[in-house]
Amino acid sequence: MNDEAHAVLREDPVMAGLLDRHDPYVEPDWSEYERLCISIINQQLSTASAAAVRERVFEFLEGAVTPESVLAADEAALRDAGLSGRKVEYVRNAARAFQKNDYTRAGLAGHSDAAVVDLLTEIKGIGEWTARMYLLFVLERPDVLPLGDLAVRRGIEELYAGGDALTRAEMREIAEPWRPYRSAATRYIWAEYESD
Repeated sequence: MNDEAHAVLREDPVMAGLLDRHDPYVEPDWSEYERLCISIINQQLSTASAAAVRERVFEFLEGAVTPESVLAADEAALRDAGLSGRKVEYVRNAARAFQKNDYTRAGLAGHSDAAVVDLLTEIKGIGEWTARMYLLFVLERPDVLPLGDLAVRRGIEELYAGGDALTRAEMREIAEPWRPYRSAATRYIWAEYESD
């Protein structure tokens, strides 16, 4: 995170505390397709369950999580590793899409955030939440606020409202001072939420 982002986020006292506790936030260096698979695995699972499934799937694929390896893998073995039948279908849909189109950082560099979401959600199994995770973690777009993510919403409620429920409009208002670095703020909210 650059100095300007630090300065902007530190103007919010709550966010300054998160930076003190969790800086620097470092994400493993996944490939674009690996990170998309992780987001698909994470759909509608708790953090702990998703991490366990991811570990088993990646171990089964011997760390070579590519469109080719996923398409070649035995479906029953992927299911044994913890993927539901539907998620096997989704990671394979994504694999076929990656073989046809350039969804890499370079390939999507000229696309707006909205255009990236539109492109990704054309792939069956990729919804808006997964597309926003891609914007945030793969394309590293600086100003993504994924309020469709339960952990982000719960984290904001815990940090800014003592655990009381907030509307998404109230959350957007809280996040307004973080612009144009809401992606960085989101990462620190996750770090705090996952550390509890």
